[in-house]
Amino acid sequence: MSLDTIKQPVSADLDVFEQRFRESMKSSVPLLDKIMWYIVQRKGKQIRPMLVMLSAKLFGPVNDASHVAASMVELLHTATLVHDDVVDDSNERRGFFSVNALWKNKIAVLVGDYLLSQGLLLSVRHQQFGMLGIVSRAVTEMAEGELLQMEKARRLDIKESVYFDIIRQKTASLIAAACSAGAASTTNNPEQIEKIRLFGEKTGIAFQIRDDLFDFGTDDVGKPLGIDIKEKKMTLPLIYTINNCDKPTRRMILNIVKNESDKREKVNEVIEIVRKSGGIEYAHAAMMRYRQEAFDLLEEVAVDSPARQSLRDLVIFVTERTK
Repeated sequence: MSLDTIKQPVSADLDVFEQRFRESMKSSVPLLDKIMWYIVQRKGKQIRPMLVMLSAKLFGPVNDASHVAASMVELLHTATLVHDDVVDDSNERRGFFSVNALWKNKIAVLVGDYLLSQGLLLSVRHQQFGMLGIVSRAVTEMAEGELLQMEKARRLDIKESVYFDIIRQKTASLIAAACSAGAASTTNNPEQIEKIRLFGEKTGIAFQIRDDLFDFGTDDVGKPLGIDIKEKKMTLPLIYTINNCDKPTRRMILNIVKNESDKREKVNEVIEIVRKSGGIEYAHAAMMRYRQEAFDLLEEVAVDSPARQSLRDLVIFVTERTK
């Protein structure tokens, strides 16, 4: 299943979005306009605008409010990516140099601020204050989730419940906001909007667990093996292993993560223990559980249609992706 097939019901709407999104990023400051052009040329899969449009289409035709929602979500998402690269001191994004690698941190932070403010201004200009509330809450949760993860990484004491709190805020909140903002553009039914928000949240959690599994070399590795361990991030397969191994093994794992995560052979030891412990199977089962919950919500909220089928296919796509 390709993304081109999935986006078929809203492909014309996404073409219009593309044009409007580019317009919303323009600036009269030459340096800023140059950086905006660079960002647009290296755009990702645009899964979030697709979620906005497909969620909108569940309840009615895509309209101006849907386009405002899609541009807002993508502007704020892009802002968080630029800021994340500064926080993570990352020089690469999607195979290209990051903004901070080319223009340094000070400019990258200001670019992120500009994108954030453009998203907020867009909603004010179109008087979409409900949308502003939906997306702003997501950005708040993303920052809280990131800070919670940093705090817990220092202590290496993440429980499974805390892990799910972190990924719900850090990853799932914006996907949930994309779905609920899309739905809110074509229906006023709060119960329907909330169910679609929850659908997005479950999808986002499943998406993040899939990302966790890449760290342990399942299928084709979409990122460097063991990078989460190196960055002291406690992922679900690792948490399961630590909670279900004997005390000497637990001490060894925690010592490697805390003090020797820069040593390739030590990280490989942890990966091997996780693989043998059943941690990968446990995380995969959790991902499939959230995926099924997303499917169930989708069936509750909308009658069968090309948009509903595409949303279902998109959930399958993000949980079976190999990068």
